[in-house]
Amino acid sequence: MTDVTPDGMPPAKGFLGLVERTGNSLPDPVFLFLWFILALIVLSMVGAGLGWATVNPVTGDALQAQSLLSTDNLSKLFIDMPKTLAAFPPLGIVLTVVYGAAVAERAGLFTTAFRGMLLNAPRFILTPAVAVTGMVSHHASDAAYVVVIPLAAVIFSAAGRHPLAGLAAGFAAVSGGFAGNLFPGASDALILGITESAARLIDPAYSVTIAGNWFFSIGMVIVFTPIIWFLTDVVIEPRLKGRSPILPGRANLDDKVPLTAAEKRGLAFAGLALLAMATLWAAITVLPGSPFVDAEAEPNQRFNPLYQSLVAFFAILFFLAGGAYGVGAGTVRSHRDLVVMMRDGIAQMAPYIVLAFFAAHFVAMFNWSGLGPILAVGGAEYLKSVALPTPLLLIAVVLVSCFFDLFIGSASAKWSALAPIVVPMFMLLGISPEMTTAAYRMGDSVTNIATPLMSYFPLILTFAQRWDPRFGLGSLLASMLPYAGSFLVAGLIMVAAWVALDLPLGPGVGVHYQTPLPVAGPVIAG
Repeated sequence: MTDVTPDGMPPAKGFLGLVERTGNSLPDPVFLFLWFILALIVLSMVGAGLGWATVNPVTGDALQAQSLLSTDNLSKLFIDMPKTLAAFPPLGIVLTVVYGAAVAERAGLFTTAFRGMLLNAPRFILTPAVAVTGMVSHHASDAAYVVVIPLAAVIFSAAGRHPLAGLAAGFAAVSGGFAGNLFPGASDALILGITESAARLIDPAYSVTIAGNWFFSIGMVIVFTPIIWFLTDVVIEPRLKGRSPILPGRANLDDKVPLTAAEKRGLAFAGLALLAMATLWAAITVLPGSPFVDAEAEPNQRFNPLYQSLVAFFAILFFLAGGAYGVGAGTVRSHRDLVVMMRDGIAQMAPYIVLAFFAAHFVAMFNWSGLGPILAVGGAEYLKSVALPTPLLLIAVVLVSCFFDLFIGSASAKWSALAPIVVPMFMLLGISPEMTTAAYRMGDSVTNIATPLMSYFPLILTFAQRWDPRFGLGSLLASMLPYAGSFLVAGLIMVAAWVALDLPLGPGVGVHYQTPLPVAGPVIAG
């Protein structure tokens, strides 16, 4: 008798079967961090016992490995536990943005805007419209998966095209292009907040803004959109027409109804709110004595306060635009509705807040142990001796990120574990924390659509089976692997080219990092 999975499907075999079994055997990310913390405690005791030491090449301070079971570290662990959580940069940044984004999402702004973008797209540019909409839709969090992807299938069908090709294009954009976007949002705040904590292990004054990967994210949209367009129209759709007959009536065709007068009015109100907010921020920036301009700083750093204000800008923008849409569309009838939306948005963040507690302590304990700079300096010296060019170093980051993404879906969980090592190490090699983060995010995105362990993979399969019940796990993987492979190749080329051309990653942020003090030679004792 053939074994089957709980959903009645035969278990995957070969490499995909190995990936699936390995991923399923991993504990929840919360317990992964508990194991990381226990391993860190043991390593700190070994390092302290062997006298590991180094010199911080930025500050010049001598650093000695410290046991996490020392009196001082145990005191910080238990007495300062609330402070450790509260001081975790991603937590405050993400929650701030979510207050506004929750209103925009629950009032219906995001969903309506995405529907409008796709419903009004001409047939010829339908595929690139789906691609761009899918990557921009990340601002809507989980709504991107449950709205944009099935809607893309419906819109393709209404245009006389194969619906599963639309679904594949939507999935590729929403999930495979996860780090691509036209504007920073909550995911940028989360990942770059973790980057800032890691960078401060080497440079305590280093600051990372929500716009640290803005230009790189736009570059991903520009690079990935034609790939999705070509593969969908030339490779995937012809293949699907030959192998997957459509069974009419399996999908919810009501999703393709045009926007109502109330929804259009809501979008108009939201547009006015967006224009007013952008005008206000621009006016504050150009006024004499602007709090967004540091007149005494170096020319390339004068607008750092403006970049740092973008967290507040997007939080307020989402709140005002979402509220304005709700008033126009009738989904917001009083101020109490806005409060409920914000409350529900924060409630949805509960799993992240739980994970953040353990991630915050892992990062803090890494700092207390002194192992971060020691490992970073040692690793940097080794990489210098190997003399690999910078593009190859960052390509390695992309590939490592791809590998871990096959098993661990949470981008923040992976980055919380990797960043304290790779960010300081690459800073010592002259690579900015933002560039290292961009390479990580590229790898974390491109393989999302190539692993059944991705949390939304079963949902996408369910969407596909509305149109063809015989469309199984292997069918979906076969449809998505061309996108994943092409994204990976294009992503590696893009990262290497970004470094080679020394392009800016965001406003005031470049590829390279220069230590503010002369680099001292490392002293590592063992």
